[in-house]
Amino acid sequence: MRRILLLCFIAVLAASPLSADLPRAVIAAFKGQIVITKGDLPEGRNDKDTIAKIKKEQVKELLGTAAAEDVVHWVFRYAAFLNQAGASSLRLVFSLGGRRVADKQLAGIDPKAPVLSGEISISEDEGIERGKLYTLQLIGGKKVLAETKLLMK
Repeated sequence: MRRILLLCFIAVLAASPLSADLPRAVIAAFKGQIVITKGDLPEGRNDKDTIAKIKKEQVKELLGTAAAEDVVHWVFRYAAFLNQAGASSLRLVFSLGGRRVADKQLAGIDPKAPVLSGEISISEDEGIERGKLYTLQLIGGKKVLAETKLLMK
C-alpha cells in the first residue's frame, strides 16, 4: 500500500514537456509565467485564438475541497512557460509575503523543454491556508523560471 501511494505521489508531481504542442508565438506570449487551469490548455484556430483561449481558462482563484478529517486540499493543472530552459531539477514554491510556506519537487523534467505541464495536489497539512494569496514560483537552482499569484479559497 505504501508503495502504491508513493507511486501516485510521484505521478502527480511529474512534469511533462508541452513545447511540441505549442507554437513559438504562444510560448513567447506567456514566457516567465505559470498558467493555472482546471484542465488541459485549450487550443485555438491560430496563435492569437490560442492565446486568447488560454487567458480565458487561466485561474487566479482556486476552491479547495475538504478531505478526510476536514483537511482542505487543492488540485490544479499548471503550464510553466519557462524564461530559461536547462534545469533538470525544479521546485514549485508557494510563498506568502516573501516567506516560503510550502514547496513541491517536480520529477521527470526535460531540461530542454521551454514549457512544462503537470498536476499539483497540496493541502492545509502542508502549510497552505484558505483565503490567502500565494506567489507560486518555479525555481531551478537559484533562478526563478516562471511565476504567478494564486488565491487559495
